[in-house]
Amino acid sequence: MKQTMKPILMLAGLSIAMVASAMELRPLMIGQPIPDVGLKTAEGKTFDLQAAAEEQPLVIIFYRGGWCPFCNAHLGQLQEAEPRLRDLGYRIVAISPDRPEELGKSAEQHTLSYTLLSDSSMAAAKAFGIAFEVDAPMLEKLASYNIDIEAASGETHHLLPVPAVFIVGSDGIIDFSYANPDYKTRLAPEVLLAAAKAAL
Repeated sequence: MKQTMKPILMLAGLSIAMVASAMELRPLMIGQPIPDVGLKTAEGKTFDLQAAAEEQPLVIIFYRGGWCPFCNAHLGQLQEAEPRLRDLGYRIVAISPDRPEELGKSAEQHTLSYTLLSDSSMAAAKAFGIAFEVDAPMLEKLASYNIDIEAASGETHHLLPVPAVFIVGSDGIIDFSYANPDYKTRLAPEVLLAAAKAAL
């Protein structure tokens, strides 16, 4: 019997739904601190997520990679919302398993003004509770579309993040959390903006 996955949407302590999946995904929730994880910029430099949050509130986006058309569409939508989020005092950082060398391709494709970060080891996605292992049938399906997630990440772990959004205050505490195992469904920019305003 096919199991269904429902989105997790949490705002101001309200949990609307839980994931119903054998994977038992447990994304970090409102009120929890973001983990101390090291990421890489497109230039290969270390990026400290906690230090960035101390400088200004963050909108943290997890996406599957530059090879994903749904992710690319979402990155473009985020670029349209970025000026309004910046006016509210936020900085957007978008994290994927892509190697640093791959990040530049996505940034150029959409002329992005926000920061793309590499989590090729998937340490950050694991720490945020949104990592899952891609099974063999899905790997074959991706390969049929000429998508090689090993080449994209430079790793053989076959892990991807569930697309997710976390809004984090300058205290490093999560104010909003959204994760949806249905990779075709992303948080709409207007909902993100409303959540960002509510979190201030």
